[in-house]
Amino acid sequence: MAAATNQRPIIIKKIKKVVGGGHHGGAWKVAYADFVTAMMAFFLLMWLINTTSPEQRRGIAEFFAPASVSRVSSGAGGLLEGTSFAEEGVRHGHSAPVASASEPQYTSNAESENQSQSGPGGQTDPDEDSLSRARTLRETAEFSRAEVAIRQAMADMPDVAELSRNVIVEQTPEGLRIQIIDQEGRSMFNSGDAAPNERARRLLIAIAPVIVQLPNRLTISGHTDGAAPGGRYASNFELSAARANEARRILMAQGIPSVRIYEVAGRADSEPLFADDPTLPGNRRIAITLLREAPPLPANHDL
Repeated sequence: MAAATNQRPIIIKKIKKVVGGGHHGGAWKVAYADFVTAMMAFFLLMWLINTTSPEQRRGIAEFFAPASVSRVSSGAGGLLEGTSFAEEGVRHGHSAPVASASEPQYTSNAESENQSQSGPGGQTDPDEDSLSRARTLRETAEFSRAEVAIRQAMADMPDVAELSRNVIVEQTPEGLRIQIIDQEGRSMFNSGDAAPNERARRLLIAIAPVIVQLPNRLTISGHTDGAAPGGRYASNFELSAARANEARRILMAQGIPSVRIYEVAGRADSEPLFADDPTLPGNRRIAITLLREAPPLPANHDL
């Protein structure tokens, strides 16, 4: 009994071996990497399709088209022709007629350009669409620089910088539109008066040098709110037209020639900036638009 009591107890340890990458394994990483790669390729393909023109996509398709594609619908054709199912679902044997193979026709880029530029009678005319797109891009770039220059001119003048909230510069389908608007407690015109006050005059003088540098024609329109004009003007149309004409005089005094003034109009309250509330001060404004237009034809141009 004493010998049995002195024996040490036997302890058995069980060690679990984990094979792989932990609890979930590592195979999911490979699948996830394949998924991310496929999605990246998909979005890259969508971007390329969106940014290329139909002509470019057609050229890419022709470039990757195999030169020896069989046009036969019944196997390989010739001595090794097989069998295939016709459109009606009937299986044809070796006696099925084999369509004659025809090589795909390719046209060079130069021939395509000549065909697209050639008019009736084979005479080559300039690509009007390309010229129009190039002209639009150039005008957009010029308008962007003008917008930056206007904001920089206001920032450089301490007496005008505080009025930057009264100026809205934006590009529209018609061109670059510069609007001088009223703010609460900071109007550009006295009530019922056509002559701009000192604040509006300083703003017009500040933006005039930028307008002078561009060749585009101008439209100047006056706008009012929905309230009655008062004063000596019978309607808001007369008041807004008079204010637009006063703005024209100030711009012309800063060096803008009269030939660039295309239109001076009074819109009254017909085009409110805030349609939800026609009485807001922001509806009272002067809008100066540099028009998008084709350059004038030279004097020796044959019509």
